[in-house]
Amino acid sequence: MNNENSCDMKHSLRDEGNETEATRMSKLRRTRKKVTKQPVFSTEVGEMDISNSKDNTGDGTQIPTTPHLSSRMKHIKQEMAKNHLQFVRFEATDLHGVSRSKSIPAQFFQEKVIHGVCMPRGYLELIPNPKDDEVDHIRATCFNSDIVLMPELSTFRVLPWAERTARVICDTFTVTGEPLLTSPRYIAKRQLSQLQDSGFSLLSAFIYDFCIFAVPEIINSKTISFPASTLLNNHDQPFIQELVDGLYHTGANVESFSSSTRPGQMEICFLPEFGISAADNAFTLRTGVKEVARKYNYIASFFIETGFCNSGILSHSLWDVEGKTNMFCSNSGIEELTITGKKWLAGLLKHSAALSCLMAPAVSCRKRYSKESKDLKESVPTTWGYNDNSCAFNIKCHGEKGTRIENKLGSATANPYLVLAATVAAGLDGLQSSDGVLAGPHDSTDFYQAKSSEIPLKLEDALVALEEDQCLRQALGETFIRYFVAMKKYELENEETDAERNKFLEYFI
Repeated sequence: MNNENSCDMKHSLRDEGNETEATRMSKLRRTRKKVTKQPVFSTEVGEMDISNSKDNTGDGTQIPTTPHLSSRMKHIKQEMAKNHLQFVRFEATDLHGVSRSKSIPAQFFQEKVIHGVCMPRGYLELIPNPKDDEVDHIRATCFNSDIVLMPELSTFRVLPWAERTARVICDTFTVTGEPLLTSPRYIAKRQLSQLQDSGFSLLSAFIYDFCIFAVPEIINSKTISFPASTLLNNHDQPFIQELVDGLYHTGANVESFSSSTRPGQMEICFLPEFGISAADNAFTLRTGVKEVARKYNYIASFFIETGFCNSGILSHSLWDVEGKTNMFCSNSGIEELTITGKKWLAGLLKHSAALSCLMAPAVSCRKRYSKESKDLKESVPTTWGYNDNSCAFNIKCHGEKGTRIENKLGSATANPYLVLAATVAAGLDGLQSSDGVLAGPHDSTDFYQAKSSEIPLKLEDALVALEEDQCLRQALGETFIRYFVAMKKYELENEETDAERNKFLEYFI
């Protein structure tokens, strides 16, 4: 497989006078691209285990070992018997972040753990008959072939909102045994692996807005009316309690929930976790809230309507590889980012145009970027600030969590795995680059940037920015970038403006 790792090292980081950090920076400078091995599907139980432990491929793809399989399968069998499970869902994310799954009768679960579950590739990549010159298909695989879902057993959970059913989150592979290069979860795991190789780990959590509507009334083929979108957090406690309790039992720990800006709009915050778990939690919410809502005769939507925003914020901080020290926190007692944190933020600012394409991937998502501006512009400046919720990048320096950055470019319709991957890729480039000299908050209210950061308001312009961003192209992979851009151009070409709201409600519900 062609190596599609993170951006090349450009310049070394400055020494902050901290010996531990100096050692870490030295390790960062020595980071080199790796040629990754490919997992091979086995037909023997003794040769395969899909665990959550650190692999030896260097890209986040997990190489199984026998003891983990035996231990995990024993625990899973006990859970299945205890809960009288009938079905197990094998779930994977498509490019939009929506769950695509196959349900397997429980008696066949162990067999499917070994061999995987086949699914048409088009279920995940979502472009009808892509042109050969748009997407580079790998080896013998093509758009019309199958892909194989291989479960990560650490994500096995009984679903409280589905009768006698469990789910397991899967990684996706081609029929030749190679990771699917358009898989958002694979891309996120690969970036987290790059971060770990550089001597860091990421602690992060998503904060989501979503809307709860009453049962819709279909007026005609293109119009849906929602007559009673009035749910607030204290108006329907049984619904909220079942949702939060269900998320807890699936491993997604909710820190808080509340009503938001409009009637029917809710905000839910997760506890921060290291690694891929933050995106897994967001992925679980996107499916769970819809299923619980249906039980109460509601409809849940993450889609952004004109006039208000369903945001998808990634709150994150950079830690040492052992997860013991927050690298954004200064020991001086001054509430400001460290040099490491400033360089990370500089990377986010530098790549904000391309980031916005992945984080606000629909026409309606981007309208919120200009909601405060009365002037007709093609782009708006990327803003940052300390404890300022109006900024695109809000640096929070208060509370028990320590200093962290909220990436507020995202909408709730963005794929959480792509949000995580792109944020890590941009932040790593900031650590590895000396394109910008960073001034402290007492010296300046902004960073000195070689080129000012601007966020395109049109999706078409954001797609161009993503295509031209060589760092993100290399980090996320040429194959993914070409496929994502082709998908978005297809959507733009086939978009009916007057039916957009209904189309997205139907899909994202």
